[in-house]
Amino acid sequence: MIDPLAPTRLGPVVLRNRVIKAATFEGASPEGLVTDRLVDYHLAVAEGGVGMTTVAYLAVAPEGRTHAEQIHWRPEALPGLRRLTDAVHGAGAAISAQIGHAGPVANGASNSAPSIAPSRSFNPLSMRFHRVATEADLDRIVDDHARATRYAIEAGFDAVEIHLGHNYLASAFLSPRLNKRRDGYGGTLAGRATFPRRIVAAVREAAAATGAPIAITAKLNMRDGYRSGLDLPESLDFARMLEDGGHLDALELTGGSSLMNPMYLFRGGAPVKEMAQRMPVPALLRAGIRLSGHAFFREYEWHPLYFLEHARAFRAALRMPLILLGGITDLPAMERAMAEGFEYVALGRALLREPDLVRRIAADRATVSQCTHCNLCMSTIYSGTRCHLAEPRPVGEAG
Repeated sequence: MIDPLAPTRLGPVVLRNRVIKAATFEGASPEGLVTDRLVDYHLAVAEGGVGMTTVAYLAVAPEGRTHAEQIHWRPEALPGLRRLTDAVHGAGAAISAQIGHAGPVANGASNSAPSIAPSRSFNPLSMRFHRVATEADLDRIVDDHARATRYAIEAGFDAVEIHLGHNYLASAFLSPRLNKRRDGYGGTLAGRATFPRRIVAAVREAAAATGAPIAITAKLNMRDGYRSGLDLPESLDFARMLEDGGHLDALELTGGSSLMNPMYLFRGGAPVKEMAQRMPVPALLRAGIRLSGHAFFREYEWHPLYFLEHARAFRAALRMPLILLGGITDLPAMERAMAEGFEYVALGRALLREPDLVRRIAADRATVSQCTHCNLCMSTIYSGTRCHLAEPRPVGEAG
């Protein structure tokens, strides 16, 4: 059996183990730039033993942020990002940049720019309609992904993760429900896949042009988790397109929609009251969330390896390396993922609770995560993502 804690490679990058810190928005960039809190956030999990940590979410364009307090790629952001990558490398871990465009998930009111979507629809976050993306928009955003890749290399990242999930813009194009276009970017899966495939190709081409040894991965929904969204058969077909394109070193499998069904990704408790209190939305919408938020924040039972059943279909259909996430909190879950044929595992909430979990598992393989899957951490993303149960660490002391 493959040891998940043994050294390995991700494309051209050497990792000290097969454990990846999943991209979870840190809420630690209030000015859209790297802060000490953001450095400490990733330094803690790097010192805590992961093979690679993922910075989320780095928008490729200003209007591609989910909220104004988020980093987008530009020259002013590079010195701070270089400080971040240097810190993580100093702790012995690799570091990946999650890049993408939020599209309909963006809060246009916060960004002071209209949110963009494949088709006309209403954005409850900003209480206005999305602007329908033109072909010129799509060309620009493809170029923005290439530019972001070059910036990531300049800033010292070891990998780039392309966000093709959660109904961000590329994912929204894949959704039959969100993409009603009648041009070459809509209709059949082949049409809906055109834009995300262009993005992936542009990222690889930009990386190749620099000659830098950087890994390229993507995060893809297996299921959107709502009626008429992207589902397993088409997602599998799209994954085959990605494999045939040959541009990715690994594919991370996820699910759920930040627009329609966010808890499909997280599983466990649904903190409706806490989210309503803290979401940066109009007061009327906040009141509506309190009253009927359980229809949006649906509650799904948490269990170990909760995405494994769907992910098996991708493992059976694909040759490319796959990253399994969802309900992986201890060594037995990691080992089962390896036994099922997955090359890497990704952890999120468990590392919020215990940034040093991987180091502790390596020291005592019977270690069990203390994460309770309450999901109260979701309500903290606007003020600094953290676990309510973990002891706070002073800024500047990743420890």
